[in-house]
Order: sequence, then C-alpha cells, then structure tokens
Amino acid sequence: MRASAHNQAGSATERNWGNNPWHIEFRPELREIPETVDFAIVGGGFTGLSAAARLATLAPAKRVAIFEAGSIGAGASGHTGGLALAETAAGDIAGLGDVLGGVSKIVRDLEIDCDLALPGVWEVDHATSNAESPISWNDDSGKLRVAKEVPGGTIDPGKMVSGLAQAAADRGALIFENARVEDIQFGHPAVLKVRGRKVKADRVLIATNALSLELSALAERSEPKFTLAVATEPLTQEQLQSLGLASGKPFYTIDLPYLWGRLWQDNRIIFGSGLVHVSDWRELLNLDVNTGEAARLMKNLERRVHGFHPVLEKIEITNRWGGPILIADKWQSVFAHHPKSAHTIVLGAYSGHGVMLSVYLGAWAAEGMLGQREIPNWNSSE
Repeated sequence: MRASAHNQAGSATERNWGNNPWHIEFRPELREIPETVDFAIVGGGFTGLSAAARLATLAPAKRVAIFEAGSIGAGASGHTGGLALAETAAGDIAGLGDVLGGVSKIVRDLEIDCDLALPGVWEVDHATSNAESPISWNDDSGKLRVAKEVPGGTIDPGKMVSGLAQAAADRGALIFENARVEDIQFGHPAVLKVRGRKVKADRVLIATNALSLELSALAERSEPKFTLAVATEPLTQEQLQSLGLASGKPFYTIDLPYLWGRLWQDNRIIFGSGLVHVSDWRELLNLDVNTGEAARLMKNLERRVHGFHPVLEKIEITNRWGGPILIADKWQSVFAHHPKSAHTIVLGAYSGHGVMLSVYLGAWAAEGMLGQREIPNWNSSE
C-alpha cells in the first residue's frame, strides 16, 4: 500500500505568502538521513515538533526523526496569527481535556519562551448592543462590539516553533529540513521515500495539515484554504485606550464578516480575515498574496481596518501575509489512524484553531505512538 506526497510543500522562501512578522531562529544540525528510525514524523510545524519533543522525552532510547519538506514552520505554524484558543473549531468535544492548561504545562516542562499570555479572548459580533463593550468599531455589517469573554490569549508563533524544535533536538530527536517525503509504503515497518532514499519506520505521524493531502488521505474529506493577516505600525497607549485594546485581550468575531485581531510587540495590532478558496492543495504552493483573489481580499481587509475607528484611518500597514488552513467535515479536527495503517496517525484540520490545539494534540499523538494513551474516536473513519 502506497501514498504519494505529489509535490509536498517546499520552503517558505520558495513561496509568496508575504512578510509575516515572526522569526524562527532554530536551524537543525546537518546530518545523513538514517536508514531506520523508530518514529518518523512527516511535517515540521507545531504538531510534528511537539510530538517529537514528547517522544524524545518519554522514550530517549528510541530514534525519532522529523522530515520537513521545507524549513521548520514553513507552513501554517509560521504564518498563523498566534491566537491561543481553548477549544476546537467544533467546540469542546468529548474527551478533549484542558488544552490551555496542557500547553501551558508543555511550555513550562520544555522551558519554551514563546510569550504565552492568557488574559482571555473577546468574542465580538455585529449584533450585540452592549453599552459596556470595551470596543465599538464601525464595520461593513454594523458596529463591532464585545459579546462575551472566553479563555485564551496569544503566543509568538516563531518563538514557539523555535522552542519546540530546540527542545526536541536537545532530547535527541533528528530534524531534517528540505527532506520531502515523496512516498510512503505502508506496512510494518513503513517505508518512507525521502530525498530518493528509503527510510524504515516502526511508527509514523503525518502532520502536514493542509499540504500533501494524498499522503495523509485527507484529500476527499477536507478543504484547504488560505487566510490573510496584516500588522500595523506601533500605536501609542492613548490610541490603544481609544480603540478599547489596552487590556491586551485578543478578539474574534462569532458572525460574518469574519475578523480576528491581537496586540503584538511595541503596541502593534494584527488583524486577520478572509479565505482564499482553492480547488487543489497544490495551488497553495504557488499562491501569491500580491495577485488575484488573495490581493483583492487583502485590500478589503486593509479597507476595513482603516475604517474601524478614526485612530486607524491613516495607520500604516507594515506586514501583509497569509497562510494555509485545513477545514474538515463539521469543522472537526482529524486525529485518527491512517486508513491504510494502524501504525500511522494522521493529525490536522484544525480549522483556524491550531495554535494551541496542534501543540496539545501533537504531544497526545506521541503518547499514542508509544502505546501509553488511546487516540480519540472523533472521526467517522475510526
């Protein structure tokens, strides 16, 4: 039984996804690709790096290897906005547990400095007539106001990627960049084709999310999208007070038109909105934020930002970027065995909630690969 990656994603520098503000400092040691590993992880984002760090911690005598087609964090993890949310996009599903607490413990245990802050998150909409709302902005469908507050906060995605990678490497995990998994022959062991070489693995985790959907067997049960974001120049504390954002709480809409936002370094604000639709995930690889539908949606986002409040009318936009997300049926994350192998786990389709969920579930998947914890029965294919 085989699955082919068919042009698995390359590095971020090969794409035109814009100038995201995060910085990934970690670079792995160059080494030869091994012929055999105990655990092979396909994808070097939050999910794969978290799983690798957990595996290397719990089973230090086992050989753990991450194979990333580009550079670590080159996919969704390095292009997210960094909102830390407590649940899945489908809500608090059975058996999920404490996502925020779980990731907070991972960050503490691995000593990761990722600027994790959990002051709460505002849910905002265009219908609430809350006179006490901290924000009251003009938007396309009326006034945006705070409807309620939910648990959550923000992280620095670049620091999280770097920290997870360093923690995994420090514990002995092997990280290979520019190591595209071209094909998997499922068996026990599985045989991965990486840079034209064969690598045998006792257990496999496929954590490529919106990319390489044939490899993960998600092509027929999920939809890849591309979402956009912008960052402003620094604002003064007085300006933040006028906008209602001085508390540092991020926000997202619970109605349409969709919008999310957060504060970042030096009192800059990040806003995100818009979904570029693609008919095939390979279109993401050639997507350019400066052309076509992405450029149109980017201009629309900038127009909305400038119109929200007089403080933002002439504010400079310093960063424009986007990144992929994957949406599965009923917005349900995929956490399941591969249909061709009980020794392979597929994890992804976070539907925009992946910042905390991917780190949390990546560690859970590692425990599942070790036989220490059952993976959940969330997906109909299980």
